[in-house]
Amino acid sequence: MTRCYSCLMGLVLLLALPFTTLGQQAGMENAVTPRMRVIIDNDFSGDPDGLFQLAHLLLSPSVEVRAIVGSHLRVGDGFDPSKVQADNAAKKARELVQLMGGKSNIPIIAGSNTAMPNDSTPVKSEAVNFIIKEALRTDTKQPLYVLCGAGLTEIASALLTSPQIAGKLTVVWIGGPEYSDLAFPPPNYSSPEYNLNIDIPAARAVFNRSAVPVWQVPRNAYRQALLPYSQLLLKVKPHGKVGSYLTEVIEGLMTRLSKYGLNIGETYVMGDSPLVLLTALQSSFEADPSSSEYVVRMSPRINQQGAYEHNHQGRPIRVYTRLDINLMFNDFFAKLELMNR
Repeated sequence: MTRCYSCLMGLVLLLALPFTTLGQQAGMENAVTPRMRVIIDNDFSGDPDGLFQLAHLLLSPSVEVRAIVGSHLRVGDGFDPSKVQADNAAKKARELVQLMGGKSNIPIIAGSNTAMPNDSTPVKSEAVNFIIKEALRTDTKQPLYVLCGAGLTEIASALLTSPQIAGKLTVVWIGGPEYSDLAFPPPNYSSPEYNLNIDIPAARAVFNRSAVPVWQVPRNAYRQALLPYSQLLLKVKPHGKVGSYLTEVIEGLMTRLSKYGLNIGETYVMGDSPLVLLTALQSSFEADPSSSEYVVRMSPRINQQGAYEHNHQGRPIRVYTRLDINLMFNDFFAKLELMNR
């Protein structure tokens, strides 16, 4: 196998480091330093899978978390039916960050509490301003990823406000229905898909109006991220306050759902965790999420009902079809354990 000369020299230098540096797992940051920037945008007052993703990213030394954005849900959502969902999401994120200790310098920002009124009118928020400012930085060459685990309100508004940022970041989005030639929808599926339905105008703005690179993880892919309850008890719960907290939010949800006669079985879809897999866990050389699979296709047009339509002028986007779930969860379990040693 051949490697470029600079890559080989980098490996030689790494191997030349003292063993004590590589072995100090009181913090992986001694051996691993950030090679990308991320802005985390999620509905933390909604489905608790976003909190697992947040904890995992905060434990990942290869990413520099530039900001955490709490985003809104659809109006009247059962997870949080209030009118201040984004504010509540930011509070939830702040609660977890404080529980984990450190990293208190990361801005935690509430996004808009409402969706965009249409696909051409951006909302205004501190989060939108932050995304634009970060994308326009000229003092770093580290790539910027905006990680969206819910709706697309903030990134769509940022792109509409400052279209020039489209070439300066990559959007990784957990959302959208299956593509009919790639997968079948699940039984009793919702239409529109849950995350797309949070803000259909925002999705239309990103897909139909912008030129931003998109890595999409549609429903058939994110539903692969099944965490068994047995592993939650063995691999998460025993590991400190964070492990207990994350377990409690899932068990609390299981209890609430059972009161409504809904039995969710013994797995939970950690559908937002692929945001970590596709960024922090990229390959060493020729950095990319090399253990997961995707297809490249022309970006579809999203109509007002939230369905895909063919767009012969669409730009190429990545659509992930298979995710390396073992790598994703095993890394999370290991980092939780190491944090509590």
